[in-house]
Amino acid sequence: MKGSKVLEGYRVTLGDWEACSADASAIRHEVFVVEQKVPVQDEQDEHDAVCVHAVAYAANGEPVGTGRLLPDGHIGRMAVRRSQRGKGLGSLLLTRLMEEARRRGLPQVVLAAQVSARPFYAAHGFEAHGSVFLDAGIEHIMMRRAL
Repeated sequence: MKGSKVLEGYRVTLGDWEACSADASAIRHEVFVVEQKVPVQDEQDEHDAVCVHAVAYAANGEPVGTGRLLPDGHIGRMAVRRSQRGKGLGSLLLTRLMEEARRRGLPQVVLAAQVSARPFYAAHGFEAHGSVFLDAGIEHIMMRRAL
């Protein structure tokens, strides 16, 4: 896996789908499919193969969070296991993905935020634009941040 960042007892590692798929898939399945009832066919897509994936690991090596960056600067599939929420892992993952986008020379990052997560992304400098829309039965809004 590409680069690692260690903060507060957690490690965030970047890698391609081949390197990250087992851990990222397990987290995404738990959060999106089981917890949020997203159909498995809506959670998995062809974009994984071309993304940079971030996976957060606890000190004991357990994978606890994930996210991905598409080549066009779209951040998605941000997920943290329920037992690990509220510890700053979402911020660590988002920051690492934004750093990677900046390293790649992208002018901005965009994401489709679940409406309930809008304040989280706003706190990281993202601004909402457009109307609320449904994705997999969950309300989302597009957000972007200039790098």
